Amino acid sequence: MPKELVRVTPARLQRWEDCPRRYRATYLDRPAPARGGAWAHSTLGAVVHNVLRAYFESPPDQRDPEDLPVLLRRYWKGDGFRDREQAAEYRSRAAKWLDEYARRPEAAGEPVALERWVSAPTGALIVEGRVDRIDDRDGQLVVVDYKTGRHVLTTEDARDSRALALYLMAARRTLRRPGSRVELHHLPTGRVVAWDHDAETLAEHRRHAERIAEELSAAASALDRGADPDEHFPPRPGRGCSVCEFRRSCPEGRAAAPDLEPWDLLAP
Repeated sequence: MPKELVRVTPARLQRWEDCPRRYRATYLDRPAPARGGAWAHSTLGAVVHNVLRAYFESPPDQRDPEDLPVLLRRYWKGDGFRDREQAAEYRSRAAKWLDEYARRPEAAGEPVALERWVSAPTGALIVEGRVDRIDDRDGQLVVVDYKTGRHVLTTEDARDSRALALYLMAARRTLRRPGSRVELHHLPTGRVVAWDHDAETLAEHRRHAERIAEELSAAASALDRGADPDEHFPPRPGRGCSVCEFRRSCPEGRAAAPDLEPWDLLAP
């Protein structure tokens, strides 16, 4: 019998690489361990994504940056912020980011898809996931991902993003159009970084994803057979443990990284 294709999302692959124990708690443990509370930077990112989705749903000739404050009020949430004053400050920042972005050339076109779920077999995998935005520029698909974090982006971030590469492969198959370009749009700085993939760079990302998928599938099968969870899903302590939602139930994670306040990772 042919080997069954492994269905994965970039988020699953990244979670396994970050920490197998965190992967198990997220996708396999039932009931799942208790999660921590909201993070302000995640709340802010989700709000901005929702506003941009709603904004780009209108045809280009009907979009008006003056409508963005209305959309921001509609989607705003204050989860994770220190207090109302801090939430108001970042809401004001988000309004400025959105207004400046809406007036840039990157916001002038009509997207092919918004928050689109794409899925396609690629080698030994079925890759799927939800893409922020897909553009068609001169007959070529461009995968766009919005960023609102404090990390200053470089071209290497676009080149090395496995998520963007896998989304591009799946988008080409789902929409049946060619494309090679992926872009990260960083709203706090207005910076756009891009990378044009070729067959070899996409194949490299695919091969790496297949290796990770094989590892996590083998671990899940061992768990089904009654194997020791900690043997096949060991913790991988590091700085990321500070923001792990399962931190309270992981002594190794608590020992590896300090506690952070829910607003500590907001863009300064």
